[in-house]
Amino acid sequence: MKHEQLNWVFAEAPQGSGDKEMPDLWASPSSRLHKTQVKEFERFVTGATDASSLLEAAASEFNLWVSLYKVVQNKGAPGVDGVSVETVLAQSKELLPRLRRQLLDGSYRPGDIRRVWIPKPGTDKQRPLGVPCIKDRVVEMAAVLVLEPIFEGDLPEEQYGYRRGRSAQDAIRTIHGLLNRGHREVVDCDLSGYFDSIPHAELMKSVARRVSEGAILALIKAWLQTAVEEDDGHGGKRRTTVAKDSGRGTPQGAPISPLLSNLYMRRFVLGWKKPGWEEKLQADLVVYADDFVILCRHNAEEAMKRMQAIMSQLRLTVNEQKTRICRVPEESFDFLGYTIGRCYSPKDGRAFIGTRPSRKRIGALCQSISQMTRPAFHWKAVEEMVEDLNRTLRGWGNYFCLGAVSRAYRAVDNHARHRLRQWLNGKQRSRGVNTMRHAPLYLHRDLGLLRLAPTTANRS
Repeated sequence: MKHEQLNWVFAEAPQGSGDKEMPDLWASPSSRLHKTQVKEFERFVTGATDASSLLEAAASEFNLWVSLYKVVQNKGAPGVDGVSVETVLAQSKELLPRLRRQLLDGSYRPGDIRRVWIPKPGTDKQRPLGVPCIKDRVVEMAAVLVLEPIFEGDLPEEQYGYRRGRSAQDAIRTIHGLLNRGHREVVDCDLSGYFDSIPHAELMKSVARRVSEGAILALIKAWLQTAVEEDDGHGGKRRTTVAKDSGRGTPQGAPISPLLSNLYMRRFVLGWKKPGWEEKLQADLVVYADDFVILCRHNAEEAMKRMQAIMSQLRLTVNEQKTRICRVPEESFDFLGYTIGRCYSPKDGRAFIGTRPSRKRIGALCQSISQMTRPAFHWKAVEEMVEDLNRTLRGWGNYFCLGAVSRAYRAVDNHARHRLRQWLNGKQRSRGVNTMRHAPLYLHRDLGLLRLAPTTANRS
């Protein structure tokens, strides 16, 4: 999104309540906001309204502008109405007051959700993604900003996903620490279609524990029951109301979905801890959204049975084919893209329990790089292609930064160089220019292609 366009739009935002002054997020010439500025902005949001109800807080002018800001930063495709982020920005001065009026007078109705299928990393399978209309994303984000602080204190420390100040790397570090302290019998768990299976009635009870305001509860219920539209495979559209008819599911891709999924998974964590299974079986949970493992000193078989019983009570389905017991270090398991198990020191060959990027994730990145450098993209300028590759490599390296990463980084670097060479030669051939070998020094020093290998650091 262009910095100038954002600057113009957010200059129109109201300045909050009281005598506070809105932080100047746009003072920097860079379009990429500094993290500390964003945190300052989010701190300012807390208490930025004197509303007497949650609905008024969510629908406040300032909160809606903040929500629009977050939705714009996330970008994303249009919903079923075809309205893009750029169009919403252009119409924001009229749209946000209208949304506020609709929320306060009860006339707001969410549009249908557009369902698309995206590939699961490292596999040939696909998973559904729900894409709400941009205006509905703004309203959902406005609700999240108000509700998230209310529920954050209730979430157990075992839950790491979608929480401020917590990350997937934190979950991996916790697992690594537990393994080194002797919790080496691991129940590697997998749920079948968690997001599509969450029962609405039980989920709403979890929400109502903290939120009794009818208007907010009605909003959440409406989002849960929203109809889904998808391609029918014959050039037309198919509209279904499965969520409403079955009373189950929260669409992945909606801003409210991570919060709701965490609230329902909290029931499992409490169902494990309150009866004392953590102490009785010496078995600790590490949960990230719907992915979780149970790390035991002993009794992994009993831990699996107890887990299955709790999930049955919660009306969730355990994938029996993928759920297994893994004994480390003789065996390894994958979690959040990392392979965790026996590793070997590149210096002296010493064996140790550690983490490394999984083969699936390395393969998925290499496949992505291959797709980016297809002949169809010969039209791109060299500088633009290198910038795109660097962005992909940097993001992957920032995530896979723990443990024994050297071999993975070298494999990725080699593939990136190979594909960039092929792309450059194809581009030159298409212009009638003789091809060249393009030495690594030229690719990295002259063109600026990022190398992951020199950034290797064990931060686990």
